[in-house]
Amino acid sequence: MNATRSNQSATAVIRNQILWDRLIAVVEEQAQTIIRTAFGAAAREAGDVSAGLFLPDGRMIAQAVTGTPGHVNSVAESLRHFLAEFPAATMRPGDIYITNDPWKATGHLFDITVVTPVFLGRKLVALFASNTHVVDIGGVGVGPDATQIYHEGLFIPIAKLADRGEMSKTVLDFLRANVRDPVQVVGDVYALVSCNDVAGRRLTSMMREYGLKTLTPLGEHIIAQSRAAMLKAAAAWPAGTWRHEMTIDGYEAPIHLKAALTVSARGIEVDFAGSSGTVQRALNVPKSYTDAYTSFGVRCIIGADVPNNAGSLGVVKVKAPEGSIVNALPPCAVTSRAIVGMMLPDLVFGCLRQVHPDRVPAEGASSLWNIRLVGGQPMAGAPSEDFLAGRRFTQVSFTTGGTGARPRQDGLSTTSFPSGVRNTAVEISETMAPLVFWRKEYRRDSGGPGKYRGGLGQVVEVAHAGHVPMILAATFDRIKYPARGALGGHEGAAGRVRLKSGQVLNGKGRQLVPAGDRVIIETPGGGGIGDPRERAREYVERDVRHGLVGADAAREIYGQS
Repeated sequence: MNATRSNQSATAVIRNQILWDRLIAVVEEQAQTIIRTAFGAAAREAGDVSAGLFLPDGRMIAQAVTGTPGHVNSVAESLRHFLAEFPAATMRPGDIYITNDPWKATGHLFDITVVTPVFLGRKLVALFASNTHVVDIGGVGVGPDATQIYHEGLFIPIAKLADRGEMSKTVLDFLRANVRDPVQVVGDVYALVSCNDVAGRRLTSMMREYGLKTLTPLGEHIIAQSRAAMLKAAAAWPAGTWRHEMTIDGYEAPIHLKAALTVSARGIEVDFAGSSGTVQRALNVPKSYTDAYTSFGVRCIIGADVPNNAGSLGVVKVKAPEGSIVNALPPCAVTSRAIVGMMLPDLVFGCLRQVHPDRVPAEGASSLWNIRLVGGQPMAGAPSEDFLAGRRFTQVSFTTGGTGARPRQDGLSTTSFPSGVRNTAVEISETMAPLVFWRKEYRRDSGGPGKYRGGLGQVVEVAHAGHVPMILAATFDRIKYPARGALGGHEGAAGRVRLKSGQVLNGKGRQLVPAGDRVIIETPGGGGIGDPRERAREYVERDVRHGLVGADAAREIYGQS
């Protein structure tokens, strides 16, 4: 009898593992479908997307590896808002839902989320959600210049995008009428619809193959196992509270971030009490986005190998005072919430480093240095006819700095962390807009010195191909407050943005790039770890040989000739 039970148990474990692997394959195909069918470069080139599978009650059970934490982890909570507006009992085959509500989805209007219910026969068995950043959403356009959400573009409340298979002409007409590039934006919406459809067909095929009439028992098992594994991972850390703080550039004034991280038998809590209040520009962060990057920062160090779903995410609790920069309420402007939100993992790391300094990387550039260029639109302070002489475009070239040094390795150069998106190839940007990229190269000496060096930033030089003015919508940080080193490591190089003609530009806001001039972007480097004098000679020689560190810097900082 015991042998029979043991065999049955082993069979169940193997079966559940096979089903889990199939679910991961389904959501990964979902994400790849967005990328392969999207019109916008954010999805197609940078992979700025998310894809996930949810139980009918809105709990996430699986997510695609492809995607960004800010999208995936915030969408994980957004399904409850969709279900509050459209209860599961009212859903029918062919229905599709849409929103870009910053407080009920992923933090700003540029991210569109699409949800599709999946039926097996007439029974609702699951929900698929997907999300991507679109090139334009109207309003003042890209950049942190807005002062209220009403300035930032088209706000789509949770609504039906399709009713029993028929797409809503009204919703699509609103989109087309309010954005500067309707072909790209509507194309991306259809990509989201398509990826959910593909995932739904793959899921129902799998369920039929394995004789599953419902997904709920499997989902409950996955969520329970993930929660238990995450609690076990947290229990391996000592109980206690650790605090850390950091200052970043902000817009008109610096922004101060504070965190207290507590580990207990109940799980992990991160409290941002004491952080700066909301500001008048679009750097404010809705709590959904704060939750997303905070939990990601924790999960990078604690429970990194545990699947990301409702079970494991539920172990991490985030508190932030209403009205703080990390819990902004409507009608705050939030378009550039990523500048602050992507710093939160570094803040979490600062807490955890106090417990296990051998497991935590140094600070990096962290927030993206995306090059946002606008043409064919007038700007105050320059003749309108000069702008309007050129082609109208809005182009975002995803660009990054260096990551912080890792505990036993150098940091990664020009690599997006924590967002995980890819840099946009210059050939793609030049194809999509009248731009010429004159230079794109590693930025020498930008990685913070240390026993393990911070990752390097890059230098990018770009101009309008038509020799007419354009606008740089800057959303850059780490200019006044560079990435800090750890355990004796030095800080990374601060970022810088300027014109080739010599004018130094601000890190944030819409600014003029005159006709015939070029804008030069120098992205920040990551901080180093450990005393630079302990760096092995062969590493220093390699860096000098490859042009990553100058010979003079090597002699001065590392004490080596």
